[in-house]
Amino acid sequence: MITRQVLTEVTPPNSDLIKDAEVAIANFETSIAPSVWTFLDKAIIVSEVRSRVHNPFLINQGGQPFCGPAAVLFELIRKQPIRYVEICQTLLLTGGFNGTTQFILASDKLRRASRGNLRMGQADWMVLATLREMENILFPVEPNTPDLIRNLAGMTKSWEMKGWVREILGYQKVDYDHAYLVNDIQSITEAATVIQAGGVAFALITAEGMLSDTPPPIPFPSHWIALLGNLSIQGNAIGFDIYTWSKKMRLQMDINSFKKYFWATVTGLP
Repeated sequence: MITRQVLTEVTPPNSDLIKDAEVAIANFETSIAPSVWTFLDKAIIVSEVRSRVHNPFLINQGGQPFCGPAAVLFELIRKQPIRYVEICQTLLLTGGFNGTTQFILASDKLRRASRGNLRMGQADWMVLATLREMENILFPVEPNTPDLIRNLAGMTKSWEMKGWVREILGYQKVDYDHAYLVNDIQSITEAATVIQAGGVAFALITAEGMLSDTPPPIPFPSHWIALLGNLSIQGNAIGFDIYTWSKKMRLQMDINSFKKYFWATVTGLP
């Protein structure tokens, strides 16, 4: 059995970091440089950036299959809000931004396609679609293509998560751990240790089983979440906190369900 509790109380952001981020947002807001995203509204983006700096849980993949980059972006805002503001500003005004080792560029095609019903906030779309596009070879990132194409274009692989942790968060020690059926308890325990040490941890799960009451006949990996720690293992029960779909949640379940729906972790330390 799995229980899910949405947690409304969240840890307030670091006040000193927020003050510095507000200065960066003010500079962004007053900048007179033109946007290179013809169909995005700078005022809306600045407003959304400000709201997310104060509450990272507002990051939302919406109706797009961007769970992987959304989880990474959530942790970026929590830990490095000034860098988040700078990324949004340079991306809107120049079409790209500096990662740790490469310049990450939104193509002209993506910027032209970013119009109409984005199925999510403009600031979230701008960053998440750019991150998704940097990894895509075969499928374009467009907001309103058929569901099959959008889902194929949006699938996040473990090596992409590792790459984003390095390029976006700037973390040097990044690890992947295959967990399904064998190393699951060890993997989440090690992830909890990384979180306690100031790092980040992400998990690949079967969302249909772990986050809803419509489990598939055969479990399959379908969704990345950010692990937030607060791990508890007592007898046949396990519980932990997560970020997903613009919410903080407490998941509690029996060990068998956990083993069935927990596939892998990616962790990162500065």
